[in-house]
Amino acid sequence: MEPREIKALLELMKEYGLLELAIEDKKGKIRLVRGDLVPAAHHESAPPPAPPGKSRTPLPKREAPPPAASEDHASGRSNSAPPALADNQKLVTSPMVGTFYRAASPDAEPFTEEGDHVRKGQALCIIEAMKMMNEIEAEVSGRVVRILCENAQPVEYGQPLLILETA
Repeated sequence: MEPREIKALLELMKEYGLLELAIEDKKGKIRLVRGDLVPAAHHESAPPPAPPGKSRTPLPKREAPPPAASEDHASGRSNSAPPALADNQKLVTSPMVGTFYRAASPDAEPFTEEGDHVRKGQALCIIEAMKMMNEIEAEVSGRVVRILCENAQPVEYGQPLLILETA
């Protein structure tokens, strides 16, 4: 399945409030699971309205996952919202759910380090999704200001990965 198709499925999941979706077609199978993006206190409120012409059946309640730590003490990197960006900075986000890797293999050098200059189209990292390695490329030339994820960390769709400073 193409990354753009996965993105479309994730958008539909958000729109209809789905936490899990499994699909099988000629191309293969895919199972998508969204984490709870709303704090548990807000999650207990009324569900989002059903689209016109569709009835909404209640989903079984799930326990909320434990809250993520606001800071990884070993690295000092934050798992919360990204820092405010300057006018000349661009946030690189994950185009899919998967596992973030800084290098092509465990013994290889990382694609980039903080402070490195990158060209448009240069590989910044890899997101592994469904045993497929997807290179994430720089959309603009610039300098890597900060790497926001740890190697082998699970990432969500739209999660900030790096901050690039453009010219």
